[in-house]
Amino acid sequence: MNEPIKSNEPVTGASSSPTAERKLLSWLPVFVLCGAFLVGFVPMWLKSSRLNRELSRSERQARVQQIQITFADAPLDARRGDYEPARQRMASFFTLVSAELDRGIGSALPSSASEGLKPLLAQRDDLITLLARGDPASAERLATAYARFRKTLGR
Repeated sequence: MNEPIKSNEPVTGASSSPTAERKLLSWLPVFVLCGAFLVGFVPMWLKSSRLNRELSRSERQARVQQIQITFADAPLDARRGDYEPARQRMASFFTLVSAELDRGIGSALPSSASEGLKPLLAQRDDLITLLARGDPASAERLATAYARFRKTLGR
């Protein structure tokens, strides 16, 4: 009567079954492969992120330089008497500045520059008209406007 009852249920607390060990071992190559992938991926991702930041900064600096050079060429052309190229450069300058200001957060121009550029943008029609007429006074006005522009940019 004191015979133990036999059951088909596995005994808990004993060693794990061989099928569970096989399942775990079958996932081992996947884990190793994922680990190897991450070892190669993470450094490249960090480098890529750093280079993207440097590229964005360089592109913003290039846009500011393009705006500044476009504006700087106009007074030089006007002083030589080349009013039509000066007019074209000023029209291009105003277009570039307006596009940068419209970018908002991604603008290459400093946030403090927008207030300083409003008076210059208000002179757009007057400056372009003076250049279209070939007025010699336009050279001096452009030079003065360029000096204010540089001051606004903090250069």
